[in-house]
Amino acid sequence: MVDHSFADLTLASLYDDLNPWGPGDDFYLGLVRESHSVLDIGCGTGRLLRRARAEGHRGRLMGLDPAAAMLVQARRDRPDVEWVLGDTRVRRWEEEFDLVVMTGHAFQELVGDEEIRGCLRAVRAALGRQGRFVFETRNPQARAWERWTPERVYEATAADGTPVRVWHEVREGGPRAGRVRYTENFDADDWPAPRVSHGVLRFLDPPTLADFLTEAGLAVVEQYGDWGRGPLAPASPEIITVARPA
Repeated sequence: MVDHSFADLTLASLYDDLNPWGPGDDFYLGLVRESHSVLDIGCGTGRLLRRARAEGHRGRLMGLDPAAAMLVQARRDRPDVEWVLGDTRVRRWEEEFDLVVMTGHAFQELVGDEEIRGCLRAVRAALGRQGRFVFETRNPQARAWERWTPERVYEATAADGTPVRVWHEVREGGPRAGRVRYTENFDADDWPAPRVSHGVLRFLDPPTLADFLTEAGLAVVEQYGDWGRGPLAPASPEIITVARPA
């Protein structure tokens, strides 16, 4: 669970190490393979699009992220992908993409109602008539934040070889109005003090999520509860949504 908003180059370099390629990445890569033009909103280090290009994708691939440090990682070995600094508030496209994705729970970083509405309007505008918007958000009923405790320490290796310990702490004891505030803490033996990243995530239930999509002119066509495309159930860890222009 690493925030896409990393501004520090050292911390951004840890992202892929802390988040190894997994079933969710395979799920999205399959969708990218089927699409000629792809926009990845909140692309982070761009590993999804980098992998697609490396295996021979010949279409248009664009990664959008507000964190310059993340895009430094993305550009390092794949200059043949369009990497764009910014977000959907400052960039607009008109029916240019077959597929728009938001991976790594990036959608949950849209905290306010107007942030969500603005992003979804931009997605709707960017999609061609038969395009798809695919993203995931953690199912609030699974209460994932209860497992984000200091006792669960992850280890990663910085670009200079320094071992880094990472742990999370939820503030305020849990969600308020569907929002969970947390800190992400990084420490190494030779650092003078831990580095702390503060974040807020929004947890939406399926009906509220559907309302936002409908308001933006998007219709849910498929929804899954896990990366194996299992049905969405109350205890499902994910709400994986496939939407099209209504």
